[in-house]
Amino acid sequence: MADSHKDTTQAQDHLHKVSDALASGAASRVRRLIHNLRPAEIAHVLESIPKDPRIILWELVDPDDRGEVLLHVGDEVRSGLIKEMEAGELVALTENLDTDDLADLLQDLPGTVIHEVLRSMDLQNRHRLESVLSYSEDTAGGLMNVDTITVRADVSLDVVLRYLRLRGNLPDLTDSLMVVDRNDRYLGLLPLSSLLTTDPELSVAEVMVRDVEGIPAETTAVQVAKLFEDRDLISAPVIDQNGRLLGRITIDDVVDVIRDEADHSLMSMAGLNEEGDIFAPVFASTRRRSIWLGINLMTALLASWVIGLFEATLQQIVALAVLMPIVASMGGIAGSQTLTIVIRGLALNQIGKSNSRLLMTKELAVGALNGILWSVVVAVIAALWFQSAQVGIIIGAAIIINLAFAALAGFGIPLMLQRMGIDPALAGSVLLTTVTDVIGFLAFLGLGTIFLL
Repeated sequence: MADSHKDTTQAQDHLHKVSDALASGAASRVRRLIHNLRPAEIAHVLESIPKDPRIILWELVDPDDRGEVLLHVGDEVRSGLIKEMEAGELVALTENLDTDDLADLLQDLPGTVIHEVLRSMDLQNRHRLESVLSYSEDTAGGLMNVDTITVRADVSLDVVLRYLRLRGNLPDLTDSLMVVDRNDRYLGLLPLSSLLTTDPELSVAEVMVRDVEGIPAETTAVQVAKLFEDRDLISAPVIDQNGRLLGRITIDDVVDVIRDEADHSLMSMAGLNEEGDIFAPVFASTRRRSIWLGINLMTALLASWVIGLFEATLQQIVALAVLMPIVASMGGIAGSQTLTIVIRGLALNQIGKSNSRLLMTKELAVGALNGILWSVVVAVIAALWFQSAQVGIIIGAAIIINLAFAALAGFGIPLMLQRMGIDPALAGSVLLTTVTDVIGFLAFLGLGTIFLL
């Protein structure tokens, strides 16, 4: 917690200092400040300032760092920065990138620049890049890096050690060497710890780890992240459908996946894009958000239409109009709690056919018990407030009904949306609010009409 607070304070400090330097027009001071920042920190500053100073700051970023910085900014910001650059500059910033990072960036570059980048690469690296690009970016194949070190099972550890010394360096985050056969089929891992601490006369086959399975290239990025979490991995092999080794995924790529998923879940609940620019033009932001507001208006009109059905009741019994928001609010909160639990369970693959009925029963029970508990509290308050036991009983009954339906909707809506191929985080909250409002108003005003008129 302390480290998180420290990181936040540092990020705000960097932003404040760079913004002040930009405002004062001190280009040399800005250059010194960003020279001491890591690419991810520079990206954070770029995303946190408006377009005009952002372009000025981008011009001051060291050309050797620009490729890494572009990888850390959101899609909209990256697109804006790329438009400001000449083709030659774009080709130059790709030169020092790892293959997997280059594959991510290449898709955002103009076609002429892509052609130049591919033409500047040697045959081996071009084939490696094409291998990564042949897979969707949200799969293991799209995440993988092809900078793997492979060894054969029949050689001795001494031979491997001599090979590594001759090679001179290891790819970043290498914790194991990949063991393959003559046809490049993946056989297992040789951990560096075992290589350094075991008798060098032993063969790789005698020391290698065989129980770490390769990750199929078509595995989704979310499933890859789950595998890394479950197995405490730092890196993992990626294989094709024939078991041939294609590359490896490292923990830094998985951290990016986890962060992107978290951003997506948060922003989708408001109908926004996690890759959006917070300083995007006013009209572009207005157009994007107006769609979501329009959808919300339609659902609000439905709730208002239900209220309109009971206009005569509301005119005669003012207490119902005063208490009506309580019923809808209680149902909305209860439903949101269930909705959040189910969306999280779906994201973590914790919900399936074997346990969905159990979870639904549990959530209905929680909704019913909470309904009973808070219906009594609200009923007593309403009865004392309006000096009417009937009003108290009616709102209590309406709360029980609405909380039970809220639990059912909070459970069922995400599952329904998932089967329809719609992101539950994107549309779930709007549909849930509609259900809880409509059921709450129907129950409360309907009971009021029956028993008070």
